[in-house]
Amino acid sequence: MEIRIGIQNVAREVVLDSELSNAEVNELVSKAIADGSVLALKDLKGREVLVPSAGIAYVEVGPEEVRRVGFAQ
Repeated sequence: MEIRIGIQNVAREVVLDSELSNAEVNELVSKAIADGSVLALKDLKGREVLVPSAGIAYVEVGPEEVRRVGFAQ
């Protein structure tokens, strides 16, 4: 699923694809903001993205199921 993180005072957003579910992402974001710690997420290639929770403007979590393109079933 695609995750977009907006950072305060930064024009570009952080975008990554992750295997985490919506509930897992929501829990990680909520915990990082509540604790004032760093939000740590891993993408599909194993890279880790670290975002200080104080700088998070918004987090947009895409749908868990990827839309299919084409005529295959």
